[in-house]
Amino acid sequence: MSLPTDPTTAATLGHAIDPEVRRAGLVKRLVRIPTAVVALVWLVVVVAAAVLAPLLTSQSPTASDILDALAPRGPGHPLGTDGVGRDVWAQLIYGARTSLVGALIVVIVSLVVGLPAGLIAGYFRGRFDGISTWIASLLMAQPAIIILLVVLTQVGRNTALAMFVFGFVIAPGVFRLVRASVIAVREELFVDAARVSGLTDPRLIRRHILPVVVAPTVIQMSQIFGIAIVVQAGLEFLGLGSANQASWGGMLNDAFQAIYTAPRLLVWPALAIILTVTACALLGNALRDALGGAPAARRRRRRKELSDTGSVTVSTSPDVADDVALQIDSLVVSYPGAAGDREVVHGVSLAIRRGEVLGLVGESGSGKSQTAFSVLGLLPGAASMSADRIQFHGEDLTTLSGAAMNRLRGRRIGYIPQEPMSNLDPSFRVGSQLVDPMRHHLGLSRKDARAEALRLLERVGIRDPERVFDAYPHQISGGMAQRVLIAGAVSCNPELLIADEPTTALDVTVQAEVLDLIRELQAEREMAVLLVTHNFGVVADICDTVAVMRDGRIVEVASADDLFSDPQDAYTRMLLESSVEGAPARKPLPVIGATR
Repeated sequence: MSLPTDPTTAATLGHAIDPEVRRAGLVKRLVRIPTAVVALVWLVVVVAAAVLAPLLTSQSPTASDILDALAPRGPGHPLGTDGVGRDVWAQLIYGARTSLVGALIVVIVSLVVGLPAGLIAGYFRGRFDGISTWIASLLMAQPAIIILLVVLTQVGRNTALAMFVFGFVIAPGVFRLVRASVIAVREELFVDAARVSGLTDPRLIRRHILPVVVAPTVIQMSQIFGIAIVVQAGLEFLGLGSANQASWGGMLNDAFQAIYTAPRLLVWPALAIILTVTACALLGNALRDALGGAPAARRRRRRKELSDTGSVTVSTSPDVADDVALQIDSLVVSYPGAAGDREVVHGVSLAIRRGEVLGLVGESGSGKSQTAFSVLGLLPGAASMSADRIQFHGEDLTTLSGAAMNRLRGRRIGYIPQEPMSNLDPSFRVGSQLVDPMRHHLGLSRKDARAEALRLLERVGIRDPERVFDAYPHQISGGMAQRVLIAGAVSCNPELLIADEPTTALDVTVQAEVLDLIRELQAEREMAVLLVTHNFGVVADICDTVAVMRDGRIVEVASADDLFSDPQDAYTRMLLESSVEGAPARKPLPVIGATR
């Protein structure tokens, strides 16, 4: 039985969510989502009807009166009676009890089995991980309905037992989700720091690992709840549930027997099942959005008065010059926190002209990459972004939908990420990762795209393009991987190239070659380039204009020559003085054991 929540995606979601964000204001964020409110209202109504069933009707859901068979709606029977004279309204609300209790059994059993097993397997790995993963794979390969039919055939009709067995059958999906979430976080530096500080393994799992698992697990539980209702209804429809209790599936079974004489009997159980399962699915999606932050369609747009912040503004005039490729005005990026939204970019304004290389320089954490990701539309879901304008060749990027941004990214806006080996998919050959974007954006045939990819690989300095084209990422060096990413970034002739620390993971010789290559390609194609870096050596080598960022604000903008010869801001001077370039050479180290 497959689950609707992908383990890898959910693990990434759980890893990305700050535990403080999860705890703080979840209900407040959830009720801001209309679909969540509707889903919650319906589920509350169903639960209330099930709990208060004896107060809502005086009729028995199982007592039949053949003289009242197929009676229409009336004072004693608000929804009429079925083919054997049972009250439909009583069956509906008492059937809600059966469905909710059965689904709850599935959720509890799958959680009790899958959660601890996933925590132990993902954290400790080793033999237990291997055995439990093999067992989980074996169980997931078996058709759940076949297992249920075999069990019910042996022990008789029993809805609670069927749901108990189904909980075990579906537990491997929970196990895989939890295990993937744990593996995604167990190697993080903060976990190593907790180990070094002396935390025992159980306490470390409880404090550092379990909070990461909670978010995707809660989302998956809402999906499993809906699946359990459908499975139980199916078993009841087949006549395999308990015979002495009302259920929505049993109502469907009875309705089909009178489908020609009283088709109205199908409406009520079908509506109850459809609406309840849909509410579970919508609630799961809303939980994902609430735990991960508001989605892009609901991000708040706000403007900040920056007169007292000291930020440097390049241009905030409503008219953008014809030669400006990218204009950013008053960009603000913030993330939710326990004490409210926390701004990481404060009113940044920039302008990059055609054919210009602008270096965005500053310490780590100064907001450089957040600014670049805002232009690309790649901020995390938890981020809120607002700007007076992010205009690319006359088009306001803040107004574009996700599909419209996808048409720009890769085609008109290229991106070179840092850490090249982490940004090539290890499952695909280098060639396919170059060919697919060109076929998608440029409409080239596979043959033409291959020829262009080989030409680009040769152009970026790869001596044997055929071998690299057919290689997997792990078969090439870091320098070659960076060149592949550069080739991919310029393959569709972009008008703007955003390079985020493109030389961070490379040695000095390869760094110089990569910078020369970017400069040559920029000059050939007259691209505007936004270079994100903290290396003033890179800035001096390639940039025409430099913007210095500190704590999310731009403190100085100048041409590269002016910045190095006469920096105006004290922070810029401090950064330049911190550079090792031009420092006196270190004295030779003494040789151990040498005579004086």
